[in-house]
Amino acid sequence: MNLNKQERVTLVAKLEPASNPIQTRSAWTLFFSLPIFAWAMYDFANTIFSSNIVTVFYPFYLKETLGKSEELNQIASTFITYSNALSSLFLVLLSPLFGVWIDRTGKKKAYLVPFTLIAIAATLLMGASAIWHTDQQWMGLNTSILGVIFFFMVAKFFYNSSLIFYDSMISDLGSEREIPIISGVGVAVGYVGTLVGLVVFPLINGNHFENTFIPSALMFLLFSLPIMFLYKEKPLKPVSEKKSLLSGYREIWATFKEARKYRAAFLFMIAYFFFNDAIATAIAVMAIYANTVMGFTTGQFILLYLVSTVSSIIGSFLFGYVTRSLGPKRAVTIVAFVLIVAIAIASLATSQSLFWVAGSLYGVSMGAMWVTSRTMIVQLTPAQKRGQFFGLFAFSGKVSSIVGPALYGSITLALASTGNLASRVALGSLLLLVIVGLIVHMRVPQKLHSST
Repeated sequence: MNLNKQERVTLVAKLEPASNPIQTRSAWTLFFSLPIFAWAMYDFANTIFSSNIVTVFYPFYLKETLGKSEELNQIASTFITYSNALSSLFLVLLSPLFGVWIDRTGKKKAYLVPFTLIAIAATLLMGASAIWHTDQQWMGLNTSILGVIFFFMVAKFFYNSSLIFYDSMISDLGSEREIPIISGVGVAVGYVGTLVGLVVFPLINGNHFENTFIPSALMFLLFSLPIMFLYKEKPLKPVSEKKSLLSGYREIWATFKEARKYRAAFLFMIAYFFFNDAIATAIAVMAIYANTVMGFTTGQFILLYLVSTVSSIIGSFLFGYVTRSLGPKRAVTIVAFVLIVAIAIASLATSQSLFWVAGSLYGVSMGAMWVTSRTMIVQLTPAQKRGQFFGLFAFSGKVSSIVGPALYGSITLALASTGNLASRVALGSLLLLVIVGLIVHMRVPQKLHSST
């Protein structure tokens, strides 16, 4: 499951009511509304990219092309995590500008479409580069492989950037009471995209994982067509004030300073940074770790991935009730312990059966962390400041998606000569992130801020 879906649903809490509120419609009625159908199908489309390229087949491709030994497997892990971290770095640097573009122009689809097309084109170029046979080398790597890595970073950056415009569209689709239902429809349709995207699995035919890149890009394009052609953007509203391009950075800094005045919320932001660090890193490396360290075949891993996704759905549902019964602070604490157990088992497991347990527990903790942390933010912040805090919450998640992968990749690079032990140590290092987050979380005052 993709962490952007977490940010997508938490975005609901900071949106203003849509103009011209209407009577709440049923989920089925909402889905068959043409604008909402087109919007939800984009979630279906981009999840195919996120699942097929980011989580499964790009990591397997690098492992297959670079990992000719245990030491080289660790080098492959380093390239996977560094390329993810570098893409996230550019997103952190530039995403504040995208918010300014939306505020200044009122346009969302006008940016989403070209960003999506660039992401699709870069994915197609990943496939073209992978099948390009050349003896040229640069920095010790075949130019063909370097091309795949470069175009992956471009594709992932524009994919993540397009989500900023996509997420902001939700406020135009229904009334305040309908927005949570619409958001849920989008996420549910996205999960179906995960399943449909895996129809490319037979194409690997002898570990040729690069064969999935072009078909995945074409599916991304196909299922993006509804939002490109059927979604009609609302007429632009007059812009009350012109904002400079740098105003996005100033707003983030102002929000950060504002957050420091609310000690409980600020402390939890820090804790969440470490929790999300561990979660985002595990998502990026789960495929290659399962394959190289635990000996999972591609088919076994895909089944594990689907089980983890189902576990995430179950965790989200279950911890909604746990949070309501025990309160969000205790619920987050429980989730953190589940995450610690999952990572500990995964890093120490010597049998595949134990790794199945770890994968299932990780799925539960991933879904549950989204539910509990969102509720925690709502209860820790005053209503009139909540939008600012959720903005900072999402930005914190983007920054943490740099640090964890960079840490993991640095460890596998430094300890590459130790073979699979390097990956175990790197995965085990994520325990420290969760423990630090838990220590900070325990310092959050028990008495929560009034939500009114």
